[in-house]
Amino acid sequence: MFADFLKKLTAPEPEQLPDSDARLALTALLVRVARSDGSYDLTERQRIARIAETRYGLSPDDATALRSDAEELEAQAPDTVRFTRAIKDAVAYEDRIAVIEALWQVVLADGRREAEEDSLLRLVANLLGITDRDSAMARQRVDPAG
Repeated sequence: MFADFLKKLTAPEPEQLPDSDARLALTALLVRVARSDGSYDLTERQRIARIAETRYGLSPDDATALRSDAEELEAQAPDTVRFTRAIKDAVAYEDRIAVIEALWQVVLADGRREAEEDSLLRLVANLLGITDRDSAMARQRVDPAG
């Protein structure tokens, strides 16, 4: 189902993605980070759907459908390095900063910062072209106490 989308996303010189495709790719990245610690629980799934609802102005049903599609895409997507670099090349910088904030929301959804999630988030931020400082500021916007 997502083979053509992934081919387009990982092309040598991908074009800027239309909004709906960028939403799907970024939501799949949220799923990948949520799954990185080996646990993908209801809290994380609900958080991803709420992020999609809020960020993209979707109804709860549409947000859940987007998350479901993103789960399928994430399962078929190439390794994190190629997948994230492809997103960097195809998604505007402002949207990448916003996704770092959303990624922090997902990482912190269960109330714990797991080493695997922290490590993957640092890698993802770097691959998206986001500095450690900008990522830390995004985390502080999401969790001022942390």
